Amino acid sequence: MSFEFSLSVVIPATPQEIYDAWLNSRGHGAMTGSKAHVSAKAGAEFSAWDGYISGRIIKLEPGRRIVQSWRTTDFAKSDADSQIEVLLKPVKGGTKITLRHSNVSNGHTAYRDGGWQKHYFNPMKKYFSRPSVRTAS
Repeated sequence: MSFEFSLSVVIPATPQEIYDAWLNSRGHGAMTGSKAHVSAKAGAEFSAWDGYISGRIIKLEPGRRIVQSWRTTDFAKSDADSQIEVLLKPVKGGTKITLRHSNVSNGHTAYRDGGWQKHYFNPMKKYFSRPSVRTAS
């Protein structure tokens, strides 16, 4: 069995700034605080959080949408990859990110219950709030 969930957050950056950072090894690492290897090419493999997360880029809509297969080292070999869809919408104060995480194997509720907030959204808010980041883009 598997489940899915959605989370939303507003990040103080433009959709394009978030899109570009998410799909760049250096930017992804800087905004999450952990090593990543990623590129902005559909079909490319990626890893994040020092190899804890891995997957493949499925679909890209520049500045609007990122779709990736996604798994962690906590997944059993028999678990299918999950999928994330990152939707970026400009709003007052920055960008509303809506993350849809689907095909998550039962028992992996930590991603829904604080994992995304702790390891992505909170570090991203801090990263994009730094003046040097905002003026460098």
